[in-house]
Amino acid sequence: MMTTIVPVILAGGSGTRLWPLSRADYPKQFLALGGEQTLLQETALRLHGTAAQPPLVVCSEQHRFLTAEQLQQAGINDADIMLEPAARNTTPAIAVAAWHAILRDPESLLLVMPADHLIPDVEAFRLLLEPAAIEAGNGHLVTLGIAPTHPETGYGYIEAGAEIASSGSGETTPALKVNRFIEKPDAVTAARLIDAGNCYWNAGIFVFTAQVFLDALQSLKPEMHELTRKAVEGATTDLDFIRLDVEPFAACEDISVDYAVMEQSSNTVVLPFNTAWSDIGSWDAIHQVGAKDDRNNSAVGDVIFDDCSDCHVHASSRLVTILGLKNVSVIETPDAVLVLDMANAQGIKRIIEQLKKDDREELTTHQTCYRPWGNYTSLSRADRYQVKRIVVKPLATLSLQKHFHRAEHWVVVKGTAVVTIGEEEIMLTENESTYIPLGAVHRMHNPGSIPLELIEVQSGSYLGEDDIVRIGDEYGRS
Repeated sequence: MMTTIVPVILAGGSGTRLWPLSRADYPKQFLALGGEQTLLQETALRLHGTAAQPPLVVCSEQHRFLTAEQLQQAGINDADIMLEPAARNTTPAIAVAAWHAILRDPESLLLVMPADHLIPDVEAFRLLLEPAAIEAGNGHLVTLGIAPTHPETGYGYIEAGAEIASSGSGETTPALKVNRFIEKPDAVTAARLIDAGNCYWNAGIFVFTAQVFLDALQSLKPEMHELTRKAVEGATTDLDFIRLDVEPFAACEDISVDYAVMEQSSNTVVLPFNTAWSDIGSWDAIHQVGAKDDRNNSAVGDVIFDDCSDCHVHASSRLVTILGLKNVSVIETPDAVLVLDMANAQGIKRIIEQLKKDDREELTTHQTCYRPWGNYTSLSRADRYQVKRIVVKPLATLSLQKHFHRAEHWVVVKGTAVVTIGEEEIMLTENESTYIPLGAVHRMHNPGSIPLELIEVQSGSYLGEDDIVRIGDEYGRS
């Protein structure tokens, strides 16, 4: 059964619950929060080295290059990356993955995983897939239920019933009938669910055959069944990406798979998963999985604690010191700082709503922004000028472009740049510079084997990123 399993990775997260470290342009699946690798990389490597098929990653258009780059960095060069033309929740995302898989192999078995969860014990996870695959082969929609360790209010719950009559899941991990799915509860309800002894955290990890899922979708959501089929049949390829047909996918209902299928189906079962798991969905969850000192403090970066306990500090760009505090998180980034009582970690939603209301760019972007050719960091900005540090990957090329409202000065500090300005092409090395007049068509290429680093000084009446007219672009962004 494992020979046909297709890992489906849902990587469409918006990046708000771990603000300010996570942003809309750089959500948490692209962050390294449980080790050296990012959550996306850990998820993609979870079945690496087994007989499973290469992963199918479903992500947004906005994050396509970041997704591809992180997979390549993890040594995964054969993944399919499917682009959602609009955010429509998990049901359409899983449906298009199922259609894609079944076109290749009618007996495809899907393992659906969010891209941003932490599962430290990979071997225990792999062992559970065998009984899960058996139950899926018996026609069940299988969901993994995490054995709860405390009355958590940030997770949904699954109430399990009797063990099902089955030919294969075995005595150690019996499949249980799902009585009901329970929305994120308040503290009193969460405690009652824990005390009941038959409730599990809903991890949003599923195992089923593509055909069984699509049959259930056809019965419960026939319109979405048809729309997602059309979205896949009308898909095109662009570089390494699969672009779904926009119109039918965008017409899909915005609904989670729990609501649309799992809760409504009569053949949904839960397999208990009795090992460590976290969706890393809040700063108190980050604290729970981090290494602690003798007073239960956890830290990332340059941090000094004095007379503190049960605290978490994440320092991104400078020294952070805290004195005489308890149960507090401090998250420092170059452009924003969050201080919160971890007992109110879920209350960050109110901060996010305020940032949206104020249209703050700190909600969406970091000072360092990533592009398919490299990245840039905004170092200083004031009226009519901005200073950036630009890093261009080896052999990468920026788009052929022009600006209507700004001129630019480039100073190379490391590596070599081939610069085109109009009809002229020049080569710049360290400590050499050039000037790009307003309106001039230009582009930059790194011909070397090391990253190219330069300082860019922009001057003009408008310095927004949307003042770029792309005339040619090897990444398909013109």
